Amino acid sequence: MTDTIRFAIAGAAGRMGRTLVRIVHETPGCTVAGGLEAPGHKDMGADLGVLAGIGHINVPLESEALELIARVDALIDFTTPATSVALAALAAQARIVHVVGTTGMSDADTAKIEAAARHATIVKSGNMSLGVNLLMGLAAQAAKALGEDFDIEVVEMHHRHKVDAPSGTALMLAEAAAKARGHDLSAIRDRPRDGFTGARARGHIGMAALRGGSVVGDHTVTLAGEGERIELTHRAESREIFARGAVKAALWAHGRPRGLYSMQDVLGFTKAD
Repeated sequence: MTDTIRFAIAGAAGRMGRTLVRIVHETPGCTVAGGLEAPGHKDMGADLGVLAGIGHINVPLESEALELIARVDALIDFTTPATSVALAALAAQARIVHVVGTTGMSDADTAKIEAAARHATIVKSGNMSLGVNLLMGLAAQAAKALGEDFDIEVVEMHHRHKVDAPSGTALMLAEAAAKARGHDLSAIRDRPRDGFTGARARGHIGMAALRGGSVVGDHTVTLAGEGERIELTHRAESREIFARGAVKAALWAHGRPRGLYSMQDVLGFTKAD
């Protein structure tokens, strides 16, 4: 294990990627060793520090994932499902840490990530925030304690550029509540309502997604009973919370046995070893 952990950032020229470059650069014991974008990207070859607004760090943006992954200790990846699956396979070959914050994955994508985790140390989460992971625990406790006399609705809002809905975080929250009541979310999830939908089914969990402006991420779990309502809300005010959480996850995972972990493991809410 080296004294300095070498990081690669996938999607390094994007908004989250630039934030990650800055956070890694500022974190003691960490160094930015490379950043990835698709071939032909307009910023290809540009200095990652300049793109991130921190000045020259003499690390160019590149497109050869295999070459970069072979020379780093950890890869942080907030990209697309297809890209994350491909990068997980490369991380498995190189036996490095892979932190996956990508959302919108299908069951097939998740299965491929799980397969890669047999050879790589992967931390995968729909949200890297400490506050959101605490909210998950609170939502699960409330859902179990109040029972199905209280209806559950999960509402999330993000910026206009987000392409998947509902967010990975909203799904995590709904899954936590469903599991706490002994259900599989897929069996009790209500899709967005429109038109003549009929009465709400007892025990179901409703989900809705809002998009607009520059909202980083708001999530509310509402438990509505007869004559009373409980609302649990987390508001993300900066992408830095996700970047800092991802770096924390990579540092935690470095040197750990290969396998698939979550932020619940990183934060000590579950027993990972």
